[in-house]
Amino acid sequence: MFKVLLCATALAFATAAHAETFTLNAAPDTVAWGNYDAGAKPVLHIKSGDTVVFRTLLTNSPKGLAKAGVADADIEQALKDVFDKVPLSARGPGGHILNGPVYIDGAEPGDTLEIRIDKIELAIPYAYNAFRYGAGLMTDEFPYARMKIIPLDRKKMVAHFAPGIDIPLHPFFGSMGVAPPPDFGKYDSAPPTIIGGNMDNKELVAGTTLYLPVFNKGALFEIGDGHAGQGNGEVDITAMETSLIGTLTFIVHHDMHIKYPRAETPKFYIAMGFDDDLSIATHKAVREMIDFLVRDKGMTRDDAYMLTSVAGDVDITEIVDHNKGVHVMMPKNIFSK
Repeated sequence: MFKVLLCATALAFATAAHAETFTLNAAPDTVAWGNYDAGAKPVLHIKSGDTVVFRTLLTNSPKGLAKAGVADADIEQALKDVFDKVPLSARGPGGHILNGPVYIDGAEPGDTLEIRIDKIELAIPYAYNAFRYGAGLMTDEFPYARMKIIPLDRKKMVAHFAPGIDIPLHPFFGSMGVAPPPDFGKYDSAPPTIIGGNMDNKELVAGTTLYLPVFNKGALFEIGDGHAGQGNGEVDITAMETSLIGTLTFIVHHDMHIKYPRAETPKFYIAMGFDDDLSIATHKAVREMIDFLVRDKGMTRDDAYMLTSVAGDVDITEIVDHNKGVHVMMPKNIFSK
């Protein structure tokens, strides 16, 4: 057993020693606009153990930002370039501007892709929140559109929402996912599903780890939809939308097989579920937590179900992206090993 551990440790050190760091800026030839697609051509090839620094763009247009009061000099040139040079035929069906896809060598269908979220930085000093008629939870009471520019204080890490209202910043990426099974076709970036995608899970900040099932050779990872912060539910359909710089490390696991996205923070294990029906999404998330406890903690299925009821928290991730999101938070400190 000790020899096995030594070999595994040596292999980990060897992988780290040969790991590289890449940078992928959002540009007309490096973004996937509004979709995850098994047939998409990769814009970057990396190996397991490598790190990528992604500079992403918020999901809004230069015209929309200008109309809301952002000065032209404060609108990123990269955003202008993407809107000017990405043809309409290459956009959609969703609206998110995503960096990628990134091809991870060695990733095969059935594997699990581990994504370590090493660092997340604000790229610009503002965010926006907006609602529009026909989207969000309260469309009957807000049958019009409004957008608000929210200044971000990068030194104090707060958002100045309004006079007397400052919100602590917890930046995270709303969308991180892999390409779906080929029969999904060009999958809309809005509804989260088995690939991850637009999960809008505010727990996925720097220092956390996301695990995604792989459905295609190379996994084909994409990322975007930066948020400076968000409330669970994301009820008006947007968070504090902004551009982010994320540093992520990718590790391929051939001996780990999951069916649904899951995550891990320093304090919690997280299981997720997505469906148009909130009740079904909750069933999926709870079932995924039970399966995790049985597989990784050696519990009986009965005990895992009961532990989820007495110690797990079931939260609504988001309720507005066609597929609703639910996540179950299980505290790590209840386990002795």
